[in-house]
Amino acid sequence: MTDTLHFPPATGIGSLPGTDAREAAKTATGTFEDFPHLPELPTRGPGADMIGRTAGLLVELYARVEPSGWRIGDRPGRDTRRARSWLGEDLDALEEFTQGYEGLLKVQAVGPWTLAASLELRNGEAALSDPGACRDLAASLAEGLRLHLDEVRRRVPGARLVLQLDEPSLTAVLRGQVRTASGYRTHRAVDRQIVEATLRDVIAVHDGADGGRHGDGHDGGPVVVHSCAPDVPFALLRRAGAAGISFDFSLLTERDDEAIGEAVEAGTRLFAGVVPGTDGPLSDPAGSVMGVRTLWRRLGLRPGLLPEAVTVTPACGLAGASPGYARSAYAHCVRAARSLADNPE
Repeated sequence: MTDTLHFPPATGIGSLPGTDAREAAKTATGTFEDFPHLPELPTRGPGADMIGRTAGLLVELYARVEPSGWRIGDRPGRDTRRARSWLGEDLDALEEFTQGYEGLLKVQAVGPWTLAASLELRNGEAALSDPGACRDLAASLAEGLRLHLDEVRRRVPGARLVLQLDEPSLTAVLRGQVRTASGYRTHRAVDRQIVEATLRDVIAVHDGADGGRHGDGHDGGPVVVHSCAPDVPFALLRRAGAAGISFDFSLLTERDDEAIGEAVEAGTRLFAGVVPGTDGPLSDPAGSVMGVRTLWRRLGLRPGLLPEAVTVTPACGLAGASPGYARSAYAHCVRAARSLADNPE
């Protein structure tokens, strides 16, 4: 199990508003000095969005934009080229602002099940409808992530990478709530063991929990799974090998208590999304983490464990926020994390 003490106290989720890669990289690296992340700017359009960006990473699978969304195609087209070009622009900016950086650096990509629920096959149905397509997609994603992580290591050689897999559709996949193309039916729920095994295989691309090295000679690193949907499957993600679980704290219910307590006791880092992702008034930093302290008391966990087990983040990506609010939200995360560390009780 990855040592949770190695995770800094605050970071961002991934997406930011605007279209300026240099400004976004400056914000992410300047605010989270010990845990920056590679920004995403979906406002730029198709290819910069969450699904298109990850589709551009796939190996020997390609996707293009259709009126209904992203669809798997036969060959790379302008949409694939656009996605890769924007990612290159973002990496250029990150490299500029991380010269000499040594520490954790987070990169994000869509996980295999949200990708399968979002990418269409040639018949217009989600890849989720075809078990073989799901396997091919997961394998392509794993290889694409391996190459992407190698590229980031080359650009920021002093960093230890944290891979975040975004899985907002995971709960819907498990419950059979992903709608078919017609909208009148839903795709059958995927067996939990298959979901877990696929996630484990993709996590293994980067997971360095055993302290070993991968076949490419690089150290592994922690993998965090993020979902800002309700009912995050904490136990499943922990079994699949996630070193951290990122979630919207406001969506927790007492039904989650047992799974969260088990995750903390097993050493899983909680990335608690306590700062709203859209414009609005921000409470004082202590108020933002009051719910985390309440949860800790309810679980009977040692207060001193809080800063060792929790990283403070926004509730979700900030693409829909104003640039000014996004900067304020990031700074607020840092202050809230400091409040949690200074006054865990």
